[in-house]
Amino acid sequence: MQLEETKRGNISEAAADAVRAMIVDGRLAAGDRVNEVHLAAQLGVSRTPLREALSGLVAEGALVARPRLGYFVRPLSLEEFEQIYDIRPLLDPEALRLAGIPPAKRLARLEKLNAELRNAKGVRAIEIDDAWHMELIAECPNKVLIDLIQSFIVRTRRYELALMREQASVATAIGDHDRILAALKAGDLEGACAALKRNMQSGRETIVVWLKARAAQKGT
Repeated sequence: MQLEETKRGNISEAAADAVRAMIVDGRLAAGDRVNEVHLAAQLGVSRTPLREALSGLVAEGALVARPRLGYFVRPLSLEEFEQIYDIRPLLDPEALRLAGIPPAKRLARLEKLNAELRNAKGVRAIEIDDAWHMELIAECPNKVLIDLIQSFIVRTRRYELALMREQASVATAIGDHDRILAALKAGDLEGACAALKRNMQSGRETIVVWLKARAAQKGT
């Protein structure tokens, strides 16, 4: 798979997306050491943006860096997922409550992003969904809360990739977004916050089932 030669930052992001996908689908298994030379050749990138990508994946918990040994794949685990995935249903509704009803221009941007999500798959679907949620709470005055949400977006991205590969999950997200927007247009901030909380919880069981099946498959 060759990655487009664009700006180095974009190449690094594309490389991170590719490595993340390799972890999710098992091409890079838990505990595997990342061979930078082979991986750079496989992805068609130079070592510098690849190392930037790998460092970013360490920061989000997908890889472990061991001095003088290199990078190793951290396992996708039900324990980690359950510890981190239940946080955003608490954070995002509070950020929306503080942000208040978005102005008409922001609501229009949210509707446009949700329309784009209908035709998106895989990594692109995750990117649009993340952009939608950040647009929703953009006017939250608590910047520490925004930073926390952004950090959890990064931490859950490997798991979200497994979820958003399924078009049914994308359709669920779109429907959830529609309900949130409908409540906001009606001036019902409390209802929108409740719908947002349900949206943040909607993919949980799908990912739990996937993780359990993945673990059972490895055990056989």
